[in-house]
Parts: sequence; C-alpha cells; structure tokens
Amino acid sequence: MPVIIAYLAVLLIWSTTPLGIIWSSESIPPSLAVLLRMIIAIILGGIIIKIKHITIPWHGMAFKLYSYSALGIFGGMMCSYLAASYLSSGIMSLVFGLSPILSAILARKILKEAKISAIKQVAMIIALLGLAIVCSENITIEGNSYLGYIFILLAVFFFSLSGVLVKSVSLAIHPLATTIGSLTFSLPLFLMTWLVLDGSLNIEQWQSKSVWATLYLGVFGSLIGFYAYFYVLQKLTASTVTLITLVTPVIAITLGIFLNNEVLSASLLYGALIILLGLTCYHWGENVIAHLKNKHSTRKKINKRC
Repeated sequence: MPVIIAYLAVLLIWSTTPLGIIWSSESIPPSLAVLLRMIIAIILGGIIIKIKHITIPWHGMAFKLYSYSALGIFGGMMCSYLAASYLSSGIMSLVFGLSPILSAILARKILKEAKISAIKQVAMIIALLGLAIVCSENITIEGNSYLGYIFILLAVFFFSLSGVLVKSVSLAIHPLATTIGSLTFSLPLFLMTWLVLDGSLNIEQWQSKSVWATLYLGVFGSLIGFYAYFYVLQKLTASTVTLITLVTPVIAITLGIFLNNEVLSASLLYGALIILLGLTCYHWGENVIAHLKNKHSTRKKINKRC
C-alpha cells in the first residue's frame, strides 16, 4: 500500500469515526455495537491473513504487544461509545485531539522520557483552556452531559496509555498481524461488557443507519483503520503523523454539522480554535522558535561583518 494512501485513509477514517459511533449507537446498544464492530473486523482480517499467508506470532513478547494494544482498543472504544450518548461527534473528535499531549505526560512518567519543555507546557495550558471553553456551554448536571466528558476523557487516557506502553515493546511484525492479534485480545473484554451492561439482541429494533454504520466501522474504522495507522507509524516521522490530530477535528465538526445537524456554537468554535492553536504550538512551537533564533543570530553576524 502506498504511504500516501495509508495516510489519507487514517485521516478520513479518524474523521468519520465519531459520527459513525453516534449513528451505530442510535438503535443498537453501545456495548453491542462495538462488539459487532470487533467481530466484523476479526473475521475479515482473519480471511485476509489466510489468503496472504501472514504469520501472527503467538509468543510472550507478542502477547505483551497485543495486551498493551488491546488496552487502548477496549478502553478507548468502549468509553467512546458510552460518550456518544451525550456528546456530538465534533466534541468527541476535539477531545481526542488532545491525546498527543496526554501521551507525552504518560511517556515522561512511564518511559522516563525527557522533561517536557516550557514551550510545550504553555501549549498544554492553551489546549486545556480551549477544552474548558468548549465544555463551559455544554456541561449540564441535569442532562448528565458531564458523563459524556468523563467517558471521552477516559477513552483518551486509555488510548494514550496504550500507545505509550506499546512503545516499550520492541517487536517488528506485520501491521495486519498486530491489528488482528490486538483485536483478538480485546474481543473477550467487549463480550463480557455487553453481557454485563445489556446481554440482549433485539434485532427487530435495529435501524438500517445503525447497521450500515456498524459495518462501516467494522471494515474501515477497525480493520483498515488500524492497519493503515500501524503502517503509517512505521513509514513516516512522528511529526507528520501528528498532523492527523490537527485536521481530523475540523473535518469531524464539519461532517457533524452537515450530516447530523449538529450545532456550531460560539463556544465550540472559539474553543476548537484555541485547542488547535495549543496543539500546533505543542508540535511545532520549539522548531519555530529555534528557527527564529537562528535567523536572528545570522542577522547579527551579518551586521557585525558590515
């Protein structure tokens, strides 16, 4: 698969996933919708692996990788589906855009990575300020919308923690093998959650929009999306991959407005702009300042020579 195709696939799939989650949960219970999504992805992925003769390693190190990945898949997705009952797709995408920041904090604590610079700390504060503005108009105790923010923040936490833990495992295997192995490890967790929270099918209540959304998320959101993401991580620099988190909220908010009649309020617009500003400063602020310093020092040298 060409890298540019994989990159665009991740961008489009991540942008449409929040809306797909909301649609799939309209007439199918969230715990069942996400379970069906996993089953579809595993079945199709297993067929492809058989056809292409891809080996899925089943040893201690691979189990560790799958377990860490499954933490993000189960925790991130299950909490996202629960949040979909309270939040718009645009807000869900915006909050998920903060995952690189939380990942950096967790990596500092778990992997003992370098101290977070002052510029990045300021960028984090800016992004959190934007999130506070978004939440200010949407949180209501009476409507239980605060539960949506709790669920989506938990989803981001599990997703970020999983990504950090995966970095600690040095194992190069086929991206599709990683995908299917991780989905297989997460499937029992989804099954148990469905049995505890609901446990019923009630197929007669399913609407076609929810069914098609679940199929889309199973094929594209889970199978192709995870495969393309793992592939992109192997081929591109981290800074290029992080561009996705800046673009997807914009696309998700636009799709929510035009396809799901979601309202673009002033607080959502201003908050989104501040969050994106914070993320931009976080990813490239140090490079911009370093470039400006080098440019300034070069001018000084030229002036001295003159």
